Amino acid sequence: MINKKVNNAAEALFDVKNGMTIMFGGFGLCGIPENSIAELVKQNVSGLTCIANNAGVDDFGLGLLLQKKQIKKMISSYVGENKIFEQQMLSGELEVELTPQGTLAEKCRAAQAGIPAFFTPAGYGTEVAIGKEVREFNGKMHVLEEAFKADFAIVKAWKGDESGNLIFKGTARNFNACMAGAGKITIAEVEELVPVGTLDPNQIHIPGIYVKRIFQGENYEKRIENRTVRQR
Repeated sequence: MINKKVNNAAEALFDVKNGMTIMFGGFGLCGIPENSIAELVKQNVSGLTCIANNAGVDDFGLGLLLQKKQIKKMISSYVGENKIFEQQMLSGELEVELTPQGTLAEKCRAAQAGIPAFFTPAGYGTEVAIGKEVREFNGKMHVLEEAFKADFAIVKAWKGDESGNLIFKGTARNFNACMAGAGKITIAEVEELVPVGTLDPNQIHIPGIYVKRIFQGENYEKRIENRTVRQR
């Protein structure tokens, strides 16, 4: 049994350096690694390239890194909830690479599986395809997309054991599952960390072989971006 447990986010992220590329799991504000993001803010690392479905909101999620201008480049599929992001992009302070959501997920999954590139019809004929190889398959044009190359993948799970086996809960499974193992080093923060042998093997979503370090997080806010309720 290999014990991958570390005590906290500071120990898990001790070797993150300026200029690195980091994947962040989550969808919107659901299932994001809140403790790890807070630690990166504290460490004040800069020049980061961040790969995530979105850029958080102004005062939460990756928005906290944007506040301190720690992100140099953002690779994502949706950015509409963050005014700081908009300001930095329009001023030229922040480089942005918008990627179709399915392509973003597949670029993560390809990296996880060790596949260097793949063809997809998504984005053909748009700015997404500029400068990329294009080929025809079955009468339809496809764009060559390369798998991501990231120094770290940081994911958040509901439960995990000390060997790094992970279980996600509900919608929080999202990009976390395809990013685990997609970086050179994968760090998992979990709401509950249990001894090896506690989890039912049939319920595990990501095996521990994909995870390098794991720690139990705390004080999760689990904020909702927009709440709509019907009037009584």
